[in-house]
Amino acid sequence: MGFVKEFREFATKGNVLDLAVGVIIGAAFGKIVSSFVSDIMMPPLGILLGKVSFADMFLVLSGGGPFRTIVEAKAAGAVTLNYGAFISNIIDFILVALCIFILIKQANKLKKSAEAPAAPETAKECPECLSKIPKAARKCAFCASQQQA
Repeated sequence: MGFVKEFREFATKGNVLDLAVGVIIGAAFGKIVSSFVSDIMMPPLGILLGKVSFADMFLVLSGGGPFRTIVEAKAAGAVTLNYGAFISNIIDFILVALCIFILIKQANKLKKSAEAPAAPETAKECPECLSKIPKAARKCAFCASQQQA
């Protein structure tokens, strides 16, 4: 089988297409969560922590004196350690992981409820010959031994 033909078969399998759709939806979902964290969660949290903007939490490692924002520091050519952005990214990750966990947990619960319960056992084993016989049988069809009711 040629390389191109194998690749075509691989690329057209349902799992690959499902994965591609999942990655695209996941990227869009990540943007929504990032916006939620930076635009909805961080401002009130910053107010609670003393009117601090997480986006402006940084340390100047080299390149000058006091800067009020990262933009000022970058414009002056300073090297900064942007720990506020790092905190925001950690919160983004935790929220995305939590949402995915909840989604998978619900999907597994739906999957379990959709599965049919196991059919009741309709056969039993003959104690004499160990053959499978109907549960209601009074005599084994294979060895003719009497069965208990």
